[in-house]
Amino acid sequence: MADKDGNILAKNYGIGIPTPKQYFHVKGMDHVDWGMKNRLSKIFNPKTGKAVMLAFDHGYMMGSTAGLERLDLSIPPLIEYADVLMATRGGLRSSILPNHNKAIALRCTAGSSVIKEDMSHEVIGVDIEDAIRMNASCMAVQVFIGASGECETISNLVNTIDMGNRYGIPVLGVVAVGKEMERTTRYFLLATRIIAELGAHIIKTYYCQEFEKITAACPVPIVIAGGKKVPEDKALEIVYRAIQEGAAGVDMGRNVFQAENPKAMLRAIRSIVHEGYNQEKAFKLYNSLKRDE
Repeated sequence: MADKDGNILAKNYGIGIPTPKQYFHVKGMDHVDWGMKNRLSKIFNPKTGKAVMLAFDHGYMMGSTAGLERLDLSIPPLIEYADVLMATRGGLRSSILPNHNKAIALRCTAGSSVIKEDMSHEVIGVDIEDAIRMNASCMAVQVFIGASGECETISNLVNTIDMGNRYGIPVLGVVAVGKEMERTTRYFLLATRIIAELGAHIIKTYYCQEFEKITAACPVPIVIAGGKKVPEDKALEIVYRAIQEGAAGVDMGRNVFQAENPKAMLRAIRSIVHEGYNQEKAFKLYNSLKRDE
């Protein structure tokens, strides 16, 4: 039985006790299974509804990357300040201790290296059994909308979504831009909506002009990719603007581990995402933490 406001009335010895409606804190995920919600709650903080992701999966196509020459040295000091680690299974198994209890966004596609001009012909590189063995909180699949490998990567996405739905593991659909692909509001509106409508539970894309149009049109949470290294104050400005314009989090890599002080940078990013800092206050925090270490 419900009252005029839609609250469910629980009967206790004949007395109606109003119980407010409960909505899940992750956009568009009210109707997924309990296990998937549990995994999503490891990714997105239930108190803020947002996530700080640390990406260090670059080696799967870029090889040894500046700042990630030694995964076992560069990443462990940062783990405390991230909600989610986005990595390859090889990087995790070889270099990261399994006792951190952070959510894992497992890179599950594989493809051409940066040596190739066309990197869009990816394949599924991790099967569902290994994702389960890795205790993945979500599986990351890259999709090249508009590229020659578009249909192949869409097939990778929907097949992974089907497998994830079977076992309660969400899928993070990554909007790939390649080397020559379009990077406009129009393109990101198209790509994010397609990936969401195909069933991805989270979308990773780049920040761009009129970003609020993209988050408004996407029925699932969007996290922004950090992209190429920019000055720390500029990176913090992008984080702040993205959160203000509807992003549910950030997935930063090079703008963290290539920063002058990676730990201070990740803490400054966290202050924007979870504590409501603006970019000026976060940059002051960064400089303060940098001086103290």
